[in-house]
Amino acid sequence: MAKAPESQKTLPSQENLLLDYVRRLEKHRDGRGVVHVHLSRLRPFNRREQHVRAATSSFDPLVSSMDGQLFALRNADLIFAFKSEARPHVETVVQKVRFLFSDDPLIVEFDTHGRTFADWFDAENEYEEVLRLAQELADEEEERQTKVRSHMDARSSLKAKQQQGEPLTPDVLARVEDALGRADLSNYVRRQFVCRVDSKLIPEQEFSELFISINDLRETLMPGVNLTSNRWLFHHLTETLDKRMLSMLSKTDAVSISGEISINANVKTLLSDEFQIFDDNVSASRRGAMVIELQKEDIFADLSSFLIAREFVQERGYRVLLDGLTIQTMTMIDREKLGCDLAKLIWTPALVDGGDEIKETLTEIAGRGGGGRMIMCRCDTRESVEFGRSCGIDRFQGRFVESLIAEDGRRRDLLKLKHRIQRGDARDEEEEEEMID
Repeated sequence: MAKAPESQKTLPSQENLLLDYVRRLEKHRDGRGVVHVHLSRLRPFNRREQHVRAATSSFDPLVSSMDGQLFALRNADLIFAFKSEARPHVETVVQKVRFLFSDDPLIVEFDTHGRTFADWFDAENEYEEVLRLAQELADEEEERQTKVRSHMDARSSLKAKQQQGEPLTPDVLARVEDALGRADLSNYVRRQFVCRVDSKLIPEQEFSELFISINDLRETLMPGVNLTSNRWLFHHLTETLDKRMLSMLSKTDAVSISGEISINANVKTLLSDEFQIFDDNVSASRRGAMVIELQKEDIFADLSSFLIAREFVQERGYRVLLDGLTIQTMTMIDREKLGCDLAKLIWTPALVDGGDEIKETLTEIAGRGGGGRMIMCRCDTRESVEFGRSCGIDRFQGRFVESLIAEDGRRRDLLKLKHRIQRGDARDEEEEEEMID
């Protein structure tokens, strides 16, 4: 196999770019300064991506005017190399960045314990110190990347072992369930939102699906076991996990159940004593904010039991969602006749490849029950959402939707930070006017 060209390899880290810049700076260090802004010393809640991005963008005017170069490090620190004549402007920007985090307890500690928010260097007279700093940062990043690669190799090896590992037999299942009985499963509960997405790709959260991550469980509690090797034993395992989820949701301190949520369940679970206990502990108002997701295979394995279970939970106020549909099964299964409130269609690129015929079929099905009754799940790309919307579907779930939520959150946080800066600037102007008066 031909070796990939150098340009296709992983891009160098900011730490390595900084080290290369400092080395080249040796012959041009006259009239140059460097400032090291220690955002890594702030509390974790002030070092989130949106906060670091806001701090970084504060230097944009100086970068655009060619007065300096910014390096945003892995640990959230910022290093800005600049022309000495631009130092007053740089000092102003650093003060603004400091103001962004004025609510951080460590800002006070910087002043009282001699730990500075920013270190300043004169590249001409302190070049060796700047070079030593850049080398230390590059070495630390290289060590971190080595550990990450080692962890990824171990993780890949474990996944390969699991895929080819010990089959799930009744004896193995008994050991697995015994391990589950002793484990705190609240650490394995994951949440993924179902959102209405408009034409501008702005998400509006409808409800969130709570589920126990099988992959995370397997890696920590059952390494080397192929859980899906036996379909029926795996189904039994999911029943056990469903009941544990119900138990955790009954304890408000175990798992947060704020907002509207959905949970996965088997028909057998809904008819069990565990669900009855769960239902007794849930208020009537909370039942109306909960959706119960049932797999189509489970429904048709015992249709009469499903009808009894569905009628029972709907009378109690829960909504029922038919999960796991494909375009093929959706044309054969009538959600309304089954009495389900909602249905999930699994996204696949084959929906687009199917051409106008599939699109027309899906549009007709979505229109029949209203686009709000159908959810397209496993949406990992923009194409999936745009295709669904073109068919009259406006509710989606998947990694792309999660990225839209994160981006919308960053946008809102940046607006808040901008307003804080504007309020701070206004207060500064008022204080200056008072001093003049």
